[in-house]
Amino acid sequence: MTYPPAAIPSVHLVDDEAPVRDALAFLLQSHGLTVCSYASGPEFLALASQRTLRGCMVLDVRMEPMSGLQLYDELRLRGVPMPVLFLSGHGDIPMAVDALQKGAVDFLEKPFSGDHLVQRVKRALAIEAEHHAQLLAQAQATERLQALTDRERAVMRLVAAGKLNKVIADELCVAVRTVEVHRSRVFEKLQVRSAAELATLLAGLPPI
Repeated sequence: MTYPPAAIPSVHLVDDEAPVRDALAFLLQSHGLTVCSYASGPEFLALASQRTLRGCMVLDVRMEPMSGLQLYDELRLRGVPMPVLFLSGHGDIPMAVDALQKGAVDFLEKPFSGDHLVQRVKRALAIEAEHHAQLLAQAQATERLQALTDRERAVMRLVAAGKLNKVIADELCVAVRTVEVHRSRVFEKLQVRSAAELATLLAGLPPI
């Protein structure tokens, strides 16, 4: 099979029954979604080990040689962040609860309507898109932080803590004008407009 570029958010469909897999792929594609189909969990893991994939996953619970739940556990161990929807014709409440408690976004029991599945898949893709945007914003902010000088970082931390320029100047033993210049440069480099916005930005990043 030819897989789309990794950057394209896709529905990664894993089901060991070819007729079911093909029918689901056709359904999702008819709604304009990009679909990658896999006949087993190991087949998906082989690709995931080589590429960073985007989108969401639709997993059948009962598969060989690796069940959907076993595949999901392996994905969690590997840190694969894609939202997962489970499909099952034999699922029970404890199985669904276990999957959802582990972080799955949905658990659909067969038979289900095609429209219902498509809606849930689109919701999962929206969740992934939002998460990806957050990660991208964090990466960009981290890159901008690395452009700060040591003095700018020191001023930044104190500004984010809500301290006034005069207080910062006293703590750093510099002139107030020096603080004003560094503060302006910090705001420009980090693309923020206020101390509150700066504090919010830093709260969403790893400690520096």
